[in-house]
Amino acid sequence: MTLTKKKKPLNYYKKKCWNQFSKYIRLRDCLKTTGSPDYGKCITCGRLVGITRADAGHFISRRFSSTLFDERNVHLQCKQCNGFGGNLLEYRRQIIRLYGEGADIELEDKATEIKKLTEIDLTNMEKYYKIETEKLIEDNK
Repeated sequence: MTLTKKKKPLNYYKKKCWNQFSKYIRLRDCLKTTGSPDYGKCITCGRLVGITRADAGHFISRRFSSTLFDERNVHLQCKQCNGFGGNLLEYRRQIIRLYGEGADIELEDKATEIKKLTEIDLTNMEKYYKIETEKLIEDNK
């Protein structure tokens, strides 16, 4: 009798990938805004927030797969800003400041693209962001 492994749902892989991606984004932005791996500035209100208390907040809603893991679309946010609509006007201003005129429109256009993430896509992205997170830690010792 052969036992087959029960296949995990796609959301399992999406959650694992998101957890690693979120760690990377929060660490990236802590280092970028304060030089410390322990705290950073919220992209929308500028409040200092500890990395463990920060969110990785989206400019374009996370319901759109094509921008869900786009590094230009996700930044460190305090829970207050992320929890109450993300302060979208200020977020838009910051996207333009960081990435140039039209970057906000590019992200909005990208969000309309249909993108089906597979188990392999998500697993590969999770591995990639784990390596990138480790590089950030190593480079900042």
